[in-house]
Amino acid sequence: MSTLAKSKTPSYVLTLRLKTEIYQEHKLSKRFELARSIYNACLGELYKRYAALKQSKRYKIVCKMEKGKERNKLFSILNKEFGLVEYSLHEFVKPMQHQLKKNIDAFTSQKVATRAFKAFETLMFKRGKKVHFKKYGEMYSVEGKSNSTGIRYKNGNVLWNGLVLRTIVKKNDVYSYIALKDKIKFVRIKREWIMNKFVYYAQLVLEGTPPKKYNSEGIKDGGSARKRVGIDIGTSTVAVCSETNVILTELAPNVAQLDKNIRNIQRSLDRSKRATNPLKYKEDGTINKSNKDKWIYSKRYMKNKAQLKELQRLNRVKRKQDHEILSNTILSLGDIIFVETMSFKGLQRKVKETAVNDKGKFKKKKRFGRTIANRAPSMLLEILERKLKYIDKSLNKVNTALVKASQYNHLTNSYEKKRLNDRWNDFGFCKIQRDLYSAFLLMNCKDNLNEIDRDMCNQNFEQFRSVHNLEIERLKLKEKNPVSMGV
Repeated sequence: MSTLAKSKTPSYVLTLRLKTEIYQEHKLSKRFELARSIYNACLGELYKRYAALKQSKRYKIVCKMEKGKERNKLFSILNKEFGLVEYSLHEFVKPMQHQLKKNIDAFTSQKVATRAFKAFETLMFKRGKKVHFKKYGEMYSVEGKSNSTGIRYKNGNVLWNGLVLRTIVKKNDVYSYIALKDKIKFVRIKREWIMNKFVYYAQLVLEGTPPKKYNSEGIKDGGSARKRVGIDIGTSTVAVCSETNVILTELAPNVAQLDKNIRNIQRSLDRSKRATNPLKYKEDGTINKSNKDKWIYSKRYMKNKAQLKELQRLNRVKRKQDHEILSNTILSLGDIIFVETMSFKGLQRKVKETAVNDKGKFKKKKRFGRTIANRAPSMLLEILERKLKYIDKSLNKVNTALVKASQYNHLTNSYEKKRLNDRWNDFGFCKIQRDLYSAFLLMNCKDNLNEIDRDMCNQNFEQFRSVHNLEIERLKLKEKNPVSMGV
């Protein structure tokens, strides 16, 4: 066996709907549940092995060592010895797979084991507190290792252990026909709960870069235009500035339409659950964990729960679709993209210290958890990063602490702290929206990503000011804008 590592090539995903008969759906449902059982068995085994590792004396000694290469090397040796490695788990699933070989092939079972191991790694490397077992119906995808055995695509069909599942490709779907000319690395079967039933899809992981669907001459010819773009991203809005245009818009605007309905149903579910399970709650409203009785749910509760699940699915779809459209718009403006480093996880956390306002009332500890969950600003950056990789580029992440784009004034070359509700920069002869100005400064950041190029700012300011005014006039014509825009 060669010791050379496999070369990593760029890849992308083509999702095709599967045309399934009822008997095929029954078989697929059974196989997904078997895959779930394998996944849970792998997690259970990993928990046992990890508990044995933590009880060993050598592990406790290594934990007390100073962090470094030697400590990491000893941890690696211990992991191999106690079977906390991916390939050891592949050996563990072999006997199970032999019993289930009519439904689950060897490669698919190994990928399920790999998935369980990757999830457990978050616990091993202290990036998570717990890894959850999957409940009934919670296994949403299975995949193979290659397109030669197991789950594979051939002549418009997905083949898996006797099942022949036809893919649906519309005649006018030029994108799919072009994509199918690329080499298929492996195939994934995915299911989604839509309108009270599972709908199945084939995700073909293809080698290469996806066909271009957006109009961007700079991207199409390999980035020869080399235009600069600055992005100031917030929790619910984003400001974009290029050399020729600016954009100030909501993040995932279509999500807001469903959010109110989701909240109403969630409150209704909570009221129903409390009414049918009064003994499961304490007097202060918290759950009584000492009560081991089964939860009782009304028919209306189950109906509302199914409706909530469908709304949340639509929310995910609309959010991703909005981000994909916005990312294509940004890439059409330029391919040298500057963005500040931000910790959205930090913004999601509640405030630890209890504070009191001027009236003597306690301030809310909540921050931007719900907004970030709905708008997903980091998802937009991930999509941009992925699309830039197709042209061998990446996001230029500016050092927030050093640049301080929200405080800098390039006209006076000074920094001034602003309150969160100050949405405009007053320069005397003109007023500039705060987020758009930050995006402008980021666009004019130096290549070292640690400071702003003041000369470039002076050179481009008049052009920026003219397109800024046009964007503000456009926003004023809208019926409603987010308060954070200040328009």
